[in-house]
Order: sequence, then structure tokens, then C-alpha cells
Amino acid sequence: MLRTSVRRHPGNAELPLWFCLTLFYLLVSSSDRCGHCKQFAPEYEKIAKTLKENDPPIPVAKVDATAATSLASRFDVSGYPTIKILKKGQPVDYDGSRTEDGKHQSVAILCKKAKNYIVLLLNVTILTDFDLKLCYLKQNSITKAEILPVFSIGCMPENKFAGIVDYMIEQAGPPSKQIQATKQVQEFLRDGDDVIIIGVFSGENDKAYQLYQEAANGLREDYKFHHTFSNEIAKLLKVSPGKLVVMQPEKFQSKHEPKMHVLDLKYWRGKVLEVAKDFPEYVFAVSDEEDYSSEIKDLGLLESGEDVNVAILDEGGKKYAMEPEEFDSDVLKQFVVAFKKGKLKPIVKSQPVPKNNKGPVKVVVGKTFDTIVMDPKNDVLIEFYAPWCGHCKKLEPVYTELGKKYKNEKNLVIAKMDATANDVMSDRYKVEGFPTIYFAPRDKKNNPIKFEGGDRDLEHLSKFIEEHATKLSRTKEEL
Repeated sequence: MLRTSVRRHPGNAELPLWFCLTLFYLLVSSSDRCGHCKQFAPEYEKIAKTLKENDPPIPVAKVDATAATSLASRFDVSGYPTIKILKKGQPVDYDGSRTEDGKHQSVAILCKKAKNYIVLLLNVTILTDFDLKLCYLKQNSITKAEILPVFSIGCMPENKFAGIVDYMIEQAGPPSKQIQATKQVQEFLRDGDDVIIIGVFSGENDKAYQLYQEAANGLREDYKFHHTFSNEIAKLLKVSPGKLVVMQPEKFQSKHEPKMHVLDLKYWRGKVLEVAKDFPEYVFAVSDEEDYSSEIKDLGLLESGEDVNVAILDEGGKKYAMEPEEFDSDVLKQFVVAFKKGKLKPIVKSQPVPKNNKGPVKVVVGKTFDTIVMDPKNDVLIEFYAPWCGHCKKLEPVYTELGKKYKNEKNLVIAKMDATANDVMSDRYKVEGFPTIYFAPRDKKNNPIKFEGGDRDLEHLSKFIEEHATKLSRTKEEL
């Protein structure tokens, strides 16, 4: 599939396709019927040839947009030729130029995998689903998009051509450059024009160094980052490993301001450790917000505006969020103490509570999980489903019929819950696929019985209920 939709540029013909996908590739959409595309082709050849000669070579690829639509739509391709820059699958703006009339612009699609990038292709066929039947350019639409132009269409001035190549080569390198001698630091201070940022680390395996590289990569457009593993440089800067030093060149220094600012990269960890030692019964952890962005969103902390967000996850799966406040060890300790005393309310992801819930199948949401499923007066059969799940859609009429069959049972509830939009408020009800069905006996709510092995039809589901129900008003024969 990939070979038919992504053509390697002739200048990089020796590179295998998988290499383009995993190292650094430029994906350009074009149309043979588009005059602008034909006009741009020679310039693109120059770019490809120059980038091939880089050490290491930077692969360049192009896609014929007439051969494939969803990828074009996904990246807001509204004219041809179009170039976009992508890192980790996300567009990265390049501050380039437009044509004189301001109507046309080009953007570049760029992916990189090196020590400082990770590109994970879960479904390669996405790259082949790229098809626009018409070659057109929508006027004034790009100005509203969250992208910036790379260069003008048509004859490209040499300085703009060089700008693209220089930018690509810069992006291919590491986000932070290593400093190995004190002389280099002294030269930066004496001759430099930019803010000097130096991370001091014990070695490449230092976790703080790895975090620094990630941060530097995200800010490489704005600052020049350096790092060192040298003890001599650490002595010169009067810092220990795990510190970040920010300095102004000598020409910008003032006697009224400190010559350097030092940040302890383990500062937050130290604040957490101060509290953790007082609560050995709990496990404390520090993590990257980017890795847990969906969890932070569910906690309502995505827009907190704080540098540090804190939450507690208890053994039952309930979550508690600390109110947005400037982080300090005392604030953290108060939060943990409040949890220990049972004064915190759990954060629950939940759809609105249904106003009318009198149907044969009760609708459960996050806020009603405890009152319906965990109700000690009733047995409950609960289905956890996903709206997009084909098996769930197939089960729906059967499950409704099941609810009708047992609607007169006072101590039995047939219920369902959208597990993608609501929190399951007990870790005893593990949902690892859809649909997942549990029977919760009224006297054993923390030991639900999972429906497994049988067909999800009326006969087998009825049999499952009758085997585990604690009280039925009718006999099995009557049912």
C-alpha cells in the first residue's frame, strides 16, 4: 500500500521506504494537472539534492495527491503544491514567506526520528489514504489555519531556498549541543549574542538529561541549548549535576543583576520527597504531564495554569485532584492529610444523570454508579459498552429484550453504561474490551461475576442471571 502512494524522490532513491518513515522525511502533495506544481518541481529537486548531501542525509519524499482524501483533509491541504512540517505527527510552524499577492503559500510535512524524536506509526495505511480529485487553490483560507508558509510558489530566490535547507538541516540535528571544554563556555560569554542555556548532567543515562532533551526539542525554535557532562565545566559554573544554568553574554550583563540563574531540575522531586517520607503507607510518583494528558483532562486540571498538578488514585480506582494552587511541600502535605481523613470528594468523569430512567434497561453514568450498581438491595447485571463498538450494537436489541423479560423483578436491575464517557467507580469491574458484562450480587458487590464464554443471546444471558441471582420472584420454569 505504501509503495503505491509515497514515491521516493529520485535524489534519495537508495533510501528504503521504512527509513523515510522512521528518520526524517518530507512529504509533499502535488498534482500533475497543477501548473504551480510543475513550476515548483525544479526547486523541490534542488532541495532534495542538497538535503541528500547533508551528513547524515535527510530523506525527501513526495506524494501525488490525485492518487489518494482523508490525509489531505487531516492536514488541511487546500492548494497545490503544499508542504507541511510535522514532528511527532503534529505540525510545526516554519516562519517563511508568501508570494507578493499574498494568496498562495506553501507549507512542508516533515517527520523525524532521532534520539530526540519518536515517531510511532500505528497504522501505515493512513499514509496511503491521500486523494484529492481536483487541483485547486482556495484563496484567503490558509491565513486562518494554524500553519505558517515556508516559501513562495514559483521561481524561488536563492536566499529562500537556502533558508529551507538550513532549517531542515538544523532540525535534523540534536536539540542540544554538547560542550566539552571550559574554553567553549568562556567563548560563549565573551563573543555570544544569545542567551546561553547549559544543562549539567552526570551522563547520557541521567534521567534529568533525557527530560532536558525533550524540553529543548520543544523550544529549539526559540533558544539555543547546550549540555555538558564535564566536571570541569560544572566547577566553572559552580553547580552540581542536575542543574540548569541560564546566562547572558558579557556584553549584556549588568552589575545590578546576577550573572547567571540556576534551576535545580530535581526541585519538584525534592518537594515531593519531603512529604513522602511522612506517609510511608502511600506510593508517591513524579511523571511528565504530556504522558498523562488524557488523565489530567479527566481530572479537570488541563487548564489549571499551574506548573505542577497533583492527584491521588486510591486502591478502588477513585481519583482525587488537588485544587490548582502554587505547588509547595506544605500544600501537598495538607492535600494528603485531607485524603487520609476522608475529607476529599472523588473526581468522576460522568455524562449527565438521565432525567427519565424508567426503561427496561437502566442507564448508569459515572455519578450514579455507586447508587445503582453498588446498591446492596439489588442484584445488578451491568453491561459496559462503547458507542462505536460493532459487537455492542449487535447486542443492544438482545439486551433490551432481556430487560423487558425481567422488568417486574423488584430486586434485579438490568443496566448499561458507556465506559468511554464515564468512570467505572470500582477497580473490581475491569473493562478490557467491549462489551463487558458483570453480574453484581447484592451481597457481594466487590466480587462481581464476569459473563464469559457463552453466546451473548437471550438464552445464555438469562441462564447467567438465573445461576447467580440471589432472589427471583419466579421460578426458573416460570421464566
